[in-house]
Formats: sequence, structure tokens, C-alpha cells
Amino acid sequence: MPYAPTKDFMTKPLHNVIAQAEQVILGKPRQIRLALTCLLARGHLLIEDLPGVGKTTLAQVLAKTLGLEFQRIQFTSDMLPADILGVSIFQRDSGNFKFHAGPIFAQMILADEVNRATPKTQSALLEAMEEQQVTSEGETRPLPTPFFVIATQNPTNQIGTFPLPESQLDRFLMRIQLGYPDAQAERGLLSGTDRRDIVAKLTPQMQTTELIALQQQVKQVFVSPALLDYVQAILLHTRESARYVHGLSPRAGLALLAAARAWALLDGRDAVIPEDIQAVLPGVASHRLQSVQDTQASDGGKLALELIRAVAIP
Repeated sequence: MPYAPTKDFMTKPLHNVIAQAEQVILGKPRQIRLALTCLLARGHLLIEDLPGVGKTTLAQVLAKTLGLEFQRIQFTSDMLPADILGVSIFQRDSGNFKFHAGPIFAQMILADEVNRATPKTQSALLEAMEEQQVTSEGETRPLPTPFFVIATQNPTNQIGTFPLPESQLDRFLMRIQLGYPDAQAERGLLSGTDRRDIVAKLTPQMQTTELIALQQQVKQVFVSPALLDYVQAILLHTRESARYVHGLSPRAGLALLAAARAWALLDGRDAVIPEDIQAVLPGVASHRLQSVQDTQASDGGKLALELIRAVAIP
């Protein structure tokens, strides 16, 4: 029996965020919801898709709607780690070094076309994401709270890309694709107001303190022992099946639970149900699963859907 909403007083601002975002990102309600789920679960999001389908617009819309300080970092092949993290510069007057913070010191970061940068620069970004801090000249500087990275990457078969290795892909809680809009949504895009003009007029629908409180509330969403059995069954199936190159790690299991809790909270529920796990599983597992039949071009989303069908709900 489905749980009745119990926390509408907390999720109403989130519903306002979703409603405003859907006015700009047409025909993509699930992707908007998954992006918010990732943010609430205190993870980071990777969007892999063709140029021009709205990846950058989605990040800008979320930043404006949530009232977060936003920085866009356009990754290029000649970018250095210091271009992201910042650098200490010698001040002749004082005789000391002064740290000049890089664009990573913002609440929401758009790492645009992250796979166009060299592996060294990619690693600098991902280490900052993992540690939630930057160390320079022996001094550790914490990153803002909340801190959310949306990284975009073009398909790896395009010229001039440096694919993220599996160990770095695992740093992202979720990976999603936007895809082409349906006919009705595309008609609205073609005949409506320029998206940039709409984004400029967006107003925050939530205070930063409210967002932080919701992130804390996600941790309190209840997961029953039966649901933990379901998650463990999913993990075990990937490890024992000959279908996959590698099974899902314990970190993937924790990511799945965190995302399912956030998805439940978006529905106003204080407990996870199996449908929550199934809803977020493709986003959590798509970049962590590879088919043994084609390790170079595995469709992780398809593999995740097969996984849902293969593992029965306890």
C-alpha cells in the first residue's frame, strides 16, 4: 500500500522549483526531478548527451530557481588545475602569497564538456568534489555549502575528448541523458520566447537554508529491512551475473539508497518504497555497469532496466 504524503510542508518549495524549471526545460520532467534528487542526496550529476539539447540550460535554471551562487567552467584541452581551483600569487607590497580563489568556490558549478580537458585537470575537479575542499600552499579551504557539480560531457566518439575513467565516473552519484524533445515540446521551443530571456527572469523559489534542511531530512527517510534486502539483491545480481564486466560496488549501493531517499522525499514520503529504488536505479547504475559483450559502447541505462526486470522485489 503506498505511503500517504507526510511532509508536504517541507516539499512545497521543491514543487515550486520543479514547476518553474518545467516552464523552461520543456518535456523533461523526469530529468529535472532526477537532477533535484541528486542535489538533495548531496551527490554530483553527470549529463552525457549531444550538444544543443539543453544541458547548460538545465544547470542555469536550477541555479536561478534555487537561488544558488553559480559558476560555469568551460573545459578545454589547455586548461590547467589552477584555472579551476585557484592559485597563490606573490604580493610584492606585503611580501606574502595571496590565494586567488578559482571558480570552484561557488555553490553550483557547471563543468561544461568536462571530457575535453586532460586527465590531470579532470582529476583536480573530481578531487575537489570528493573532498569538499581545496588545499593550496599547505592551507585547506572548504568549499561552499551546499556544493553541487553538474558536469556535462559529449559522446566519447567525438573528436578531442578524453573519456573519464571508471574510477572517476564513480565519483558522480548519477548520470542522466536529456535526449531530443518530443514533438510538442520542440514546437514550444521553436515558437516560444528565447530560453535565455526566460532564464534571466527566473526568481528563487527556495532559501539556501531550506535546501540544506531538506538535504539533512533526506538522511532521515526510513528504509525498511526488506528494502535493504532488495538493494543487496540488486548488488549481488550484478556481481554474480556473467552479463556485466564488474558488479556494483558498496559505494554504488550507498548511492542507490541516498538517491531513493531523496526521490521519496520529493514525493512527500518519509519512507522508501521499491518504486523509488527502481526510479533512480538507471541514473545511479548507468555509468557503473558495462556489458561483457561490448565494453566500449555499453548502454548503461538499458543494462539498468534489464537489472530491474531480473531482480524480484522481496
